[in-house]
Amino acid sequence: MPNTVLYLVPTPIGNLEDITLRAIRVLGEVGTVLCEDTRTSGRLMQHLGLKKPLLSYHLHNEHQQVPRLLARLEQGETMALVSDAGTPGISDPGFLLVRECLARGLGVECLPGPTAFVPALLKSGFGAERFTFEGFLPVKKGRQTRLQQLASETRTMIFYESPHRIVKTLGQLAEVLGAERPASVSRELTKLFEETVTGTLASLEADFAARPSIKGEIVVVVEGNTAPLAREPRPGREDRTRRPDDDADDDLDGGD
Repeated sequence: MPNTVLYLVPTPIGNLEDITLRAIRVLGEVGTVLCEDTRTSGRLMQHLGLKKPLLSYHLHNEHQQVPRLLARLEQGETMALVSDAGTPGISDPGFLLVRECLARGLGVECLPGPTAFVPALLKSGFGAERFTFEGFLPVKKGRQTRLQQLASETRTMIFYESPHRIVKTLGQLAEVLGAERPASVSRELTKLFEETVTGTLASLEADFAARPSIKGEIVVVVEGNTAPLAREPRPGREDRTRRPDDDADDDLDGGD
């Protein structure tokens, strides 16, 4: 895109071989690279043999940085936004800068690339046709409310979690969604000690609670609610039980 000034560039979530040739080219062509942690991104740039100015852009300074960056981008400077790992903007800073660039008519381009929840979803063995990405649950305020809202969710659910909260989160999920709800936990994806454990929420909680230590970024995948929804009978009419595919059958039969 000839008018692009901001590029969202995914970086490997573990295995450095996962970076694309296009990502390497863009990182080499832009004027500045915006990084969550300049030390982490600096090591990647060194590995790629690239030397570019690195500018800190993270959750705690993005509101201060956005006006300054917009002023430079409006002058035609090109920048690449990266996170420590994966695609920037997914549970990482990026949305605010992208929104403001688009509001000012500045070109934004997002490169395809690594993200942790896709391999975790596929390795879980649960349905991937329809799913909901929940990211990190609220740490305190609104946590229980959000869990209750998800109790009836029929799509496969995906969460990000930190090692020090994973046991607590699995326990809360088991309490609200059901101890026997199938789920999987993936950690250290694409790295040397990659692991995916599948079982019930209760068994997964017990598994991780018994470990002396837990390391690595974690993705939790939970199967959707497969229990049929209760329906109240309509007044003055016999209640009818509908199968999930009844609506599809109606369409095929002409909707009689």
